[in-house]
Amino acid sequence: MISEKLQKGQLLIAEPSIIGDLSFNRSVILLADHNSEGSVGFIINKPLKYTINDLVPDVEANFKIYNGGPVEQDNLYFIHNIPHLITNSVEISNGIFWGGDFELTKNLINSGQVKKDNIRFFLGYTGWEAHQLENEMKSNSWILAENLYQNKIIGKSTTDFWKEKILELGGDYILWSNAPENPLLN
Repeated sequence: MISEKLQKGQLLIAEPSIIGDLSFNRSVILLADHNSEGSVGFIINKPLKYTINDLVPDVEANFKIYNGGPVEQDNLYFIHNIPHLITNSVEISNGIFWGGDFELTKNLINSGQVKKDNIRFFLGYTGWEAHQLENEMKSNSWILAENLYQNKIIGKSTTDFWKEKILELGGDYILWSNAPENPLLN
């Protein structure tokens, strides 16, 4: 489950030691791109209080919007598992695709052809400059894990996803799974 080499499609699990960081505390990030110029990911387990209809009124659906990360939070991004329907998307890996024709996507949602297990919307993204993520890995800020859910992760990840991943790691991590989000309040 734990991987050694960074590559797109993997999961970054926030180390329990990331306390007080509002963006990344207890985050699970899907790494959408990783190359010599930097990395991009989306936090997949932090739903916001908005739905797609709140932000795009002509979309007749109540799909949740997630906090994708602290970068460009005024922009809407999406990942999906239906490239045969949503054109111009880019494969991340394992049947997960990023972006595509947004007008077409709105029409597909409104016609009922896209379900909430097919698509995930984010405000913002998480980004790292060249070698920044590697340095954070060396300082033990993240645990790198294989995405065993593949394209089903879109419907799987919930607010309890970080705890589930920490429990899977076992060992000393089990203690952290039931700790309060801010141990200073305990």
